[in-house]
Amino acid sequence: MSRYLEATAQIFPVAGSFTISRGSRTEIHVVTCTITDDGVQGQGECVPYARYGETIEGVLADIDAAAKAIASGLDREHLQQAMKPGAARNAVDCALWDLEAKLSGRPAFAHFLPSAPKPLMTAYTISLADAQTMAAKTRENAHRPLLKIKTGTEDDEERLRAVRAAAPDAAIIVDANEGWREDNIEHHMAVAAELGISLIEQPLPAGNDAFLATIKRPVAICADESVHLTRDLASLRDRYDAINIKLDKTGGLTEALVMKQEAERLGYQIMVGCMLGTSLAMAPAVLLAQDVAFADLDGPLLLARDREPGLVYDGSLVHPPQQELWG
Repeated sequence: MSRYLEATAQIFPVAGSFTISRGSRTEIHVVTCTITDDGVQGQGECVPYARYGETIEGVLADIDAAAKAIASGLDREHLQQAMKPGAARNAVDCALWDLEAKLSGRPAFAHFLPSAPKPLMTAYTISLADAQTMAAKTRENAHRPLLKIKTGTEDDEERLRAVRAAAPDAAIIVDANEGWREDNIEHHMAVAAELGISLIEQPLPAGNDAFLATIKRPVAICADESVHLTRDLASLRDRYDAINIKLDKTGGLTEALVMKQEAERLGYQIMVGCMLGTSLAMAPAVLLAQDVAFADLDGPLLLARDREPGLVYDGSLVHPPQQELWG
């Protein structure tokens, strides 16, 4: 058979640095999966995430372990059982979507969207820093309709107030990255409600978030680290109002579409988010995010160098991928 798979690790520089409650980065490490069939190539990208116990070496090994089955014609449906959810399966799944589109001449979106995708508004992320630094960065981006600010310290009130003052007209998502605690979350939520914050993402640690079901939620709360699998959704409904679907968590676009449908059925608001990756990682997510409440797909805007060709960003509007990039 003419089909074969290869995976490579690549490094892309961050523009400046990117900081959340768990640390800072000046570069990103991604894995690119390429599946070739009769000279036609499909590609997918993933970002191994240490928070979930993933490493570059482990993801490369998991992809390599699937190479023989892919060469023998393993399809996306059977891939869901052949590989565990996570970054490695995401890269392979998205590479298969891309390959199918290029071999068939039928774009990926045609399988699940009623019409051609349109540009959508993405959040723009402000890294965690002191209140003054975050306010300055926010002022530079106050023209953007939607901002996402990284928090997650013992006392974020000053940051919240400084950012809101710097961007009085923007919608704001607050992402605490599991950094708040039971003894400060209600205070932070009250401040967020006063300031008109649109959404608070993952305020408490995954696995230690039952407290959310016992308190009033004046601002909608979104699960990120707490939700990985579609079967997680029903058990989280008492503590979360929204979920963040990321392809690196679900293990690809195939499962993400299933999760999105179930989340809609259960009445969640939906955010489609991303790890810090290139346009190749964002491309399938742009299609997934066509009709959701929030899109957080600004990864390439935070990099010093992206892939060529990359996604086209017009301010905070991200355009659907051209087929030369993906799908």
